[in-house]
Amino acid sequence: MPAKNFVVAIELGSTKIKGIAGQKKSDGSIAVLATVSEDAKDCIRNGVVYNIDKTVQCITNIVQRLKGQLKSGIKHVYVGVGGQSIHSERNVIVREIHNAIPVTQQLVVEMMDQNRSMEYPDMEILDVEVQEYRADALMQTEPVGIQCSRLDGNFLNILQSRRHYQKLNTCFEIAGVKLAEIYLAPFALADAVLTPVEKRSGCVLVDMGADTTTVMVYYKNIVRHIAVIPLGGNNITKDICSLQVEESDAEKLKLRYASAYTAPEDIDTSLKYDIDRDRKVESPRFIELIEARVQEIIANVWNQIPSDFTDKILGGIVLTGGAANMKNMDVAFRKHTSIEKVRMAKFVTYTISTTNAEINAHDGTMNTLLGLLAKGDQNCYTPAEETRPQDIFAMGEAAASADAQPEGAQVRDPNSLPPGVVQTAAEKAAAEAQRKADEEAQRKAEEEQRLAEEERRRQEEEKNKKPGLGSKFVKWLSSITAPDE
Repeated sequence: MPAKNFVVAIELGSTKIKGIAGQKKSDGSIAVLATVSEDAKDCIRNGVVYNIDKTVQCITNIVQRLKGQLKSGIKHVYVGVGGQSIHSERNVIVREIHNAIPVTQQLVVEMMDQNRSMEYPDMEILDVEVQEYRADALMQTEPVGIQCSRLDGNFLNILQSRRHYQKLNTCFEIAGVKLAEIYLAPFALADAVLTPVEKRSGCVLVDMGADTTTVMVYYKNIVRHIAVIPLGGNNITKDICSLQVEESDAEKLKLRYASAYTAPEDIDTSLKYDIDRDRKVESPRFIELIEARVQEIIANVWNQIPSDFTDKILGGIVLTGGAANMKNMDVAFRKHTSIEKVRMAKFVTYTISTTNAEINAHDGTMNTLLGLLAKGDQNCYTPAEETRPQDIFAMGEAAASADAQPEGAQVRDPNSLPPGVVQTAAEKAAAEAQRKADEEAQRKAEEEQRLAEEERRRQEEEKNKKPGLGSKFVKWLSSITAPDE
């Protein structure tokens, strides 16, 4: 029987594009209805699109395969984006307040808008996380109503290469797949694996993927930093390839023998690992090869934590992702950072019911996709399309007009979007058009008000105009020269 109430999510990972459909139950649990994946090594690199045609084909295949499993049409999908070009930049907007009057909501909105209008060369602002406001010397998350003479707005702008952002939107547009929402995948993952206590007390979420490692820093329930490092599990595999083995064999060696950390006293110098039928590698050499790359990844992760938060990570480090499954990865993080509290997030905090073996493995590889699925709150079902071919030349004007207006091209206030939600290109275009229309309407209103004020002043001057000396002289001269009656 076709499913008629479900959410569909697609994740563009570093090496795969994954799709999932699930149904939310009244008790808060999620029943997974379908899962598919496509190898994206030929079109996605480090989590970003570099071959549009092949990416479009992968997306089309994902949607068609999901339709086949669901036996239903798909109206729109939720999409999670990440990738190497995503990073955060701090920005401060300052306003001097005359007469130390209370801060108004309008002032706060103006500061938010000014921050969003920041220009970053070749970068697009995907999301803005408000940090705190400094009202004179007082730090506040809600400054409205506070009396001060100076207000500093601290913002964290999350950026992505404008080219990558445009490519992503282009791929879904060409594929004919409508977007219900675009989410920053790290935000969906964080909500799926972190506890409220960890977010509040301060923690570092480390998602170790195949080609990239994403780092997010939380403190007081606010994202303080986000970065994507172009290093992951595949880098370790490629290092093993230096032993003159094929990549597929190197991956097997990694899964069989690799450990992120081995205590010096546990190293057996006489032990050798089989490379193939004719060759072996000494254990110390293999360990050195693995640990050198692991230490590099950990050093890069630690370098991403802002110095003013390194002593505030009371919630510790939370590891997730496929590459984090390497033996003793948590031990390696303890050894090479100053953080003793390290937790492995093997699965999401949601209740998931499924027969899918990949999800039930609880190895962290599906956490982001499940997090995206949990974010969806709109029904993605639509009746299955007609199987007979359609004559596109016979489409009526109404249908053509409907297609010309993208469903996602609605105007939403970017300052009111939930954390991690990214405006689509259509939304941004609609918002820009609305902004220009509002500015033009305001300009006309101000011009009309100016003209009305000038007319009012002119009429007031005419009304209050007094006779001048010239007219008084004429009247006097007329009075003395008038003939006597």
